[in-house]
Amino acid sequence: MSQSPAAPAQPQVPARRSFALVGRSRTLDPTRFAVRSDLADVRLADQVFAPHYAAHQPRRAAAAADLRTARAADSAVLTTLAPGDAFELLDVTGDTAWGIAPASGFVGYVPAAALEEQP
Repeated sequence: MSQSPAAPAQPQVPARRSFALVGRSRTLDPTRFAVRSDLADVRLADQVFAPHYAAHQPRRAAAAADLRTARAADSAVLTTLAPGDAFELLDVTGDTAWGIAPASGFVGYVPAAALEEQP
């Protein structure tokens, strides 16, 4: 009578851990935290849930540009970037860039044409 070879041992799979949201969600000020309904700064991944995260791309203002609360040209101005000011680019849609002005800490929208790559 022949014996069939033993089946290879199955690797131990660790028990699945679950994650739970606890407490109330907090609303973050969108002019101070780079969080939108569709995108967030990856540096906030441990604080907020977003469908997508983006790592900032360093840019600087090539010309003076108003940082606004929304894409609309008539939206409120948060601050004005001076030529040479740093800007942390997170998204470009059409002709508008969204990101952070680190000098002021404001998050908003500027014309994409007003930005250039840092050397």
